[in-house]
Amino acid sequence: MPIRNIAVGRPEEATRPDALKAAFAEFISTLIFVFAGEGSGMAFNKLTGNGASTPAGLVAASLAHAFALFVAVSVGANISGGHVNPAVTFGAFVGGNITLLRGILYWIAQLLGSTAACLLLKFSTSGMTTSAFALSSGVTVWNAFVFEIVMTFGLVYTVYATAIDPKRGDLGTIAPIAIGFIVGANILAGGAFDGASMNPAVSFGPALVSWTWANHWVYWAGPLIGGGLAGLVYEFFFITHTHTHDQLPSTDY
Repeated sequence: MPIRNIAVGRPEEATRPDALKAAFAEFISTLIFVFAGEGSGMAFNKLTGNGASTPAGLVAASLAHAFALFVAVSVGANISGGHVNPAVTFGAFVGGNITLLRGILYWIAQLLGSTAACLLLKFSTSGMTTSAFALSSGVTVWNAFVFEIVMTFGLVYTVYATAIDPKRGDLGTIAPIAIGFIVGANILAGGAFDGASMNPAVSFGPALVSWTWANHWVYWAGPLIGGGLAGLVYEFFFITHTHTHDQLPSTDY
């Protein structure tokens, strides 16, 4: 039962070299992901005169985020597990695959990585706006809330199936591709409605740098609930193993 495997961790864990290295890897991976994903939207706006909300802009955003996440997960996998997302970390925590203290380290690193990426984008584009996630016309916060829960459930379920499940076998080698693909597909499905965040860190950086907080809670509550549910469902129904509460990385993913 996953609930029994949840662990807080020891205080000294927060200062262990391996934990700090893992957190730094999460910082770099999240910076890479947000810089490419957010930057692609800014570039599309510049080239098309604010056309990022067009169908072509949505496809461009989907491809950029899928490619960038594939790389970000790949480069962090053997060090931190390549979470790149507080919702993935939370899903791993409720499934008993990471301790609370290490998870908090990851969260801090992910939020700082996203913020650093947006600050770098703002500086390197001579002050262009890092657009915060927002609801489209006619979309309520509850519509977006459900969208974020379902999309993030699919994302974290994919992470479990391809990267965490000990029975994954050779499937682990394609985990970064599968994770990138589900994010790209979900952006095509939900991007026109609420931006399809699925990642509180991705939402936090642009909101902080642009200081735009309208409906920001949706982009935390939805992904965390969806990620947590995916972790519980996959652990409860499909995984049977002994947890060690160490970091997630596996050498073949």
